[in-house]
Amino acid sequence: MTSDTVLPGTARALLARLATAQSEGRLPSLVAAVVRDGATVWSGARGLVDGAAPTRATQYRIGSITKTFVAVLVMRLRDEGRLDLNDPLERHVPGTGVGHVTVGQLLSHTAGLRAEPDGDWWERAPGVDTATMLAMLGPGRAAFRAGRRFHYSNLGYALLGHLVARLRGVDWHAAVTAEILDPLGMAGTSYLPRPGHARGWAVHPWADALLPEPAHDAGALAPAGQLWSTLPDLARWAAFFAGDTGGVLAGDTLAEMCEPAGVDDGPHWIIGHGLGPQLARREGRQLAGHTGSMPGFVATVWAERETATGVVLAANATNGAFTGLDSDLRAILAEREPALPTWSPDPEVEPDVLALTGTWYWGPTPHTLRLCPGRTFELAPVGAAGRGTRLRPDGAGGWTGQEGYFAGETLTVVRAADGTPSHLDLGTFRFTREPYPGEDWV
Repeated sequence: MTSDTVLPGTARALLARLATAQSEGRLPSLVAAVVRDGATVWSGARGLVDGAAPTRATQYRIGSITKTFVAVLVMRLRDEGRLDLNDPLERHVPGTGVGHVTVGQLLSHTAGLRAEPDGDWWERAPGVDTATMLAMLGPGRAAFRAGRRFHYSNLGYALLGHLVARLRGVDWHAAVTAEILDPLGMAGTSYLPRPGHARGWAVHPWADALLPEPAHDAGALAPAGQLWSTLPDLARWAAFFAGDTGGVLAGDTLAEMCEPAGVDDGPHWIIGHGLGPQLARREGRQLAGHTGSMPGFVATVWAERETATGVVLAANATNGAFTGLDSDLRAILAEREPALPTWSPDPEVEPDVLALTGTWYWGPTPHTLRLCPGRTFELAPVGAAGRGTRLRPDGAGGWTGQEGYFAGETLTVVRAADGTPSHLDLGTFRFTREPYPGEDWV
């Protein structure tokens, strides 16, 4: 299973890295794809499934990647006005015992709920019904105060699946199919596996022996890790996170989902979490996506939104060791076939907007305001001092900050009596064409 839109040498290097990972990780089978600008530019497979090489139709269980589909459904409901992320769960799903936590906290794993349900390891046991799952919840059984910190919770996403079902009037996975899979052409993704799927295995730690893993219906916990998918579908999902939403979600909403809402490893975070997606920082790049594991399976979907590049992996082993493989595949492509930049002039520059560009001063501190495509601005300090941000039109004649101190703040143009710009007001910060105009400098 390969595609050849990359050069032969690049394809060989990618396949060699994949083969090394499959061999050294002792994985029964391993599949991978690299995505750029919404298209799969390379895919490969190693190992066997029922005595034959995996194909494009071979399904693997994708575990917690399922959570990202549920999160997209919740954000669609938010965009429709059916809920607010600050709503307490009780407003939409009464009687849970944790009705005080908010929808946004559940999405970002900051609701303080425990990670796992009571009883045996739920991923290897038949799933419980919703009533049994809800009985496991309550204020006295929380891990942390709601909002205190990030704490990954499968129970939280089980509740979100229940929330979607309540508001849509259909099972959460039926909503996933109708609202996400069908529009994006992801026909290889399903609730239960289809004939020809990969079987999940545990590999003995000290011998080349295999033990079949169970694949139960997770029941009420299914929104946390039930789905099965194929390599082409996972590649489409990586393209989604890279920005090609296919109309399923607004671009601004996806960007909001991919903002850090919690971090897993302190102020110099490497792994974090948004409103559904996991986030990672590697080699100066920020990635969005999710990892997944269920007994017998591991999978990964990562996308670098800045370069619209993604990598997906799936294997049928409980402890698949392919840490760093996605980074290596992305690096091979970037080194051997770097993306080719291009520049073209903006044919729709408006004179009144162009007149705002150039140097502005906050007090004595100089900043530059540069016009970028889409009538966006980039405000940057000259030198190290000062605060900068990107600004997008707000549709009402102003611009809204997108990052840093000025994120969410509004920039308005204050004009003199003759209509010329007097100064810029950015969240009460006044920017003028001269440092402290009208003051007596000595």
